[in-house]
Amino acid sequence: MSMHLPHKSTGMLLGKFMPPHCGHVYLADFARHYVSDLTVLVCSLKGDPIPGELRYQWMRELLPGSRVVHVTEDLPQTPEEHPEFWPIWRDVVKRHVPGGIDFVFASEGYGHKLAEVLGARFIPCDPCRDSVPVSGTAVREDPLANWRFLPPCVRPYYVRRVCIFGPESTGKTTLARDLARHYDTVWVPEHARTLLDCKQGRCDLDDIPLIVRGQVASEEALARQANRVLFCDTDPLTTTIWSRVLFGDCPEWIDELAQQRRYDLYLLLDVDVPWIDDSQRHLPHKRREFLGQCEGLLKSQSRPYIRISGSWAERFRSACSAVDRLLSCSRREALP
Repeated sequence: MSMHLPHKSTGMLLGKFMPPHCGHVYLADFARHYVSDLTVLVCSLKGDPIPGELRYQWMRELLPGSRVVHVTEDLPQTPEEHPEFWPIWRDVVKRHVPGGIDFVFASEGYGHKLAEVLGARFIPCDPCRDSVPVSGTAVREDPLANWRFLPPCVRPYYVRRVCIFGPESTGKTTLARDLARHYDTVWVPEHARTLLDCKQGRCDLDDIPLIVRGQVASEEALARQANRVLFCDTDPLTTTIWSRVLFGDCPEWIDELAQQRRYDLYLLLDVDVPWIDDSQRHLPHKRREFLGQCEGLLKSQSRPYIRISGSWAERFRSACSAVDRLLSCSRREALP
């Protein structure tokens, strides 16, 4: 139920939102239900561990009904850094919120002084972090341990991406599905199969760009739903190999895209399992040659991988062991 305010009121809050977490969302939602007109300042500096433009876009998505402003000026961060710290920030805020401010919202003590210099009233929100026990520092230090506090739009930045890689008929789809079930997460199906099923498995050169676009789009969409790790049944690098095998060439932009996209771990599946024919498999006699191409590319591009061999049960155990090691490592920065 919406609160009917007695008169029009304005409010503001600011922060680095590095990254935005559920505590920030609570603060902003509290503020926008408190006032009729809310402005949120996303403050960033060059060299911040998470790009300011990305944080600004995240906050815009999280607060579609509020005015979100990106402040990129080189400003002092504490009163000790500059004798005119408060006048500087007062002028910055008033420049970005020129109509005047009734209320300043914050979960930290600086809100008192900021409200005072702006001639506004300070409204604290969850200062002891009782409602949402998390901080940006905690998220940056161990994003996986604080996963439940990450909004869906932020999760793709931190999710661990594992690519199931290799030749045909080596159990990639089954392994991706089983791993997703085991880790209570989602997996990205091979878009080529989805696209080509309606063509009775026939692949034409014009299909290659559609396959890549669909694979990337599916991965980015499902990364928002992932629980710490996302399993991808193939990737654009695989498509570059198939494009050259089937058509002798690959569009340059697809090569560039494949180079840009990175994964935390590749599980390279060996060919020591029986061939199972279907309408979309082409090269039963060249699986080992294809495996060599796959491994050669991973090595030449210094991509992290392990080779998965043995029975189906052995493959699953080896994969789980590798993923467990990956998830046990704390990561302070996301993939490029």
